[in-house]
Amino acid sequence: MHHATADHHHPTGRTGLWLVGAHGSVATTATLGLAALSEGHAPATGCVTAGAGFEDVPMPAFGDLVVGGHDLSPTTMTKRAEGLVEAGMIPPRLLAATHHALEAADADVRTGYDPAEHRGSQQDAADRLAADITGFRERHGLARVVVVDVSATEPPVTPAREHDDLAALRTALTDPGRAVLPASSVSAYAAVLAGAPYAAFTPSAGMSLPALTRLATEAGLPVAGQDGKTGQTWLRTVLAPAFTARGLRVLSWAGTNLLGGGDGATLADPEAARSKLATKTRGLHDLTGSDVTPLHIDNVPDLGDTKVAWDHVHVEGFLGSRLTLQTTWSAYDSMLAAPMVLDLARLLALAHAAGVAGPVPELGFFFKDPWASSVHDAASQAADLAAWAVRAADQARR
Repeated sequence: MHHATADHHHPTGRTGLWLVGAHGSVATTATLGLAALSEGHAPATGCVTAGAGFEDVPMPAFGDLVVGGHDLSPTTMTKRAEGLVEAGMIPPRLLAATHHALEAADADVRTGYDPAEHRGSQQDAADRLAADITGFRERHGLARVVVVDVSATEPPVTPAREHDDLAALRTALTDPGRAVLPASSVSAYAAVLAGAPYAAFTPSAGMSLPALTRLATEAGLPVAGQDGKTGQTWLRTVLAPAFTARGLRVLSWAGTNLLGGGDGATLADPEAARSKLATKTRGLHDLTGSDVTPLHIDNVPDLGDTKVAWDHVHVEGFLGSRLTLQTTWSAYDSMLAAPMVLDLARLLALAHAAGVAGPVPELGFFFKDPWASSVHDAASQAADLAAWAVRAADQARR
């Protein structure tokens, strides 16, 4: 555990949750759900930090989280939530009970960074985004702000020298004629400038560029990623270790994703889909040793926010026998992601208070492609997370 020297406030202080992609379905569901939990309209089902093993861990209470964020879309959280109610995802009574909280969060959403519209250097853009975050912290008297990127998936980044070399990156960022960072990484850089812990819930580059990771570590900021392990991949990382434990050999593991909504539209772009496919299959390769793990993502607009995932697993058993496992997963993906976003906000607040700096491998429990960790087995990740939370709690209390 790398410790920063800065003296941080206690983790149970009021904490900001700054959502990059604040007007999307995941951010809206997290914000509405947070209000529902805080005001007693719903139990914290699906929130790991509300479960066994975390009772004595000092973290911000759900009622101590204050939401703001960045987005380019003019569609407010309130309007997005109305659409989710019409789609059958959110009960109307919960929208009625939390309408005020959505409006309050909307009031703290600022315009994000659009490379196509921005004039000036990327340093200028990052400074503006950082000022939004620090202004939010000061306006609400928050102990800290945690930034979580839940924005749309970007295409993979073409590597550049500046992505590895911090000095070269700093120079390039001040050049108005260059856009050396993708939009997600400008947001991650802004989080560092604002002194905010950061999580990448998408497969976009974000903080994963080595120069930015180093910068966050030097600034004493805990960071976590990458790409939330919400449904199909989580189930895979539960099942795959079971085959290995029984001495069975996975020959192939084929899968298909059917999804609509904003994710479906975004991932209909083959370049954006490449980022998602890379994170979804990497852990499976490591867990099974099989290179035959084809995965397809198809946009089916009428599914809306429902994601359907099929898997076909072909396994070799005793004396060359064959067995097959087929699974079908269907769920509202935003309902799976939202509680994880709330968990990450609470745990990164704890990490910051404990003086943890840089990638937090134990938070890999929440991600398909965990930073600073080669562990993908879901059970092992859960045990590592629980043990880490106890250690971090002890450090935060000192």
